[in-house]
Amino acid sequence: MSRIQLALNVADLDTSVAFYSTLFGTQPHKRRPGYANFAVAEPPLKLVLIEVPADARGEGTAQALNHLGIEVDSTAEVEAGAARLRDAGLATFDERDTTCCYALQDKVWVHDPAGAPWEVYTVTDDNPVVEREGAACC
Repeated sequence: MSRIQLALNVADLDTSVAFYSTLFGTQPHKRRPGYANFAVAEPPLKLVLIEVPADARGEGTAQALNHLGIEVDSTAEVEAGAARLRDAGLATFDERDTTCCYALQDKVWVHDPAGAPWEVYTVTDDNPVVEREGAACC
């Protein structure tokens, strides 16, 4: 199953988790210090919340978007997406076996015309034995 990912910078993680739990009628799939993600069944969505101090993030919607993504089922699908993007002449950046969002992932990054970062990714290990903190991508 593919689904869209929306990663938001939030100033108060607890308040945001409470809001999105109510909005989508589900609890977070994963919760770590400064981080939460929701695996929403309907509509198919991976919502990621990254706590960023208000003084760094600002108020309102400015700086609210962290990145966007498309979660796919396999590394083969990531590679197919990367090939499609490169064949279209877009600049891409590949990451394999990278720790992001408290999970191991394979992914490819591309930026839209306005500069918004998009990733096509798959989670290869959602709960690594040796837990490493999520990287800045989360």
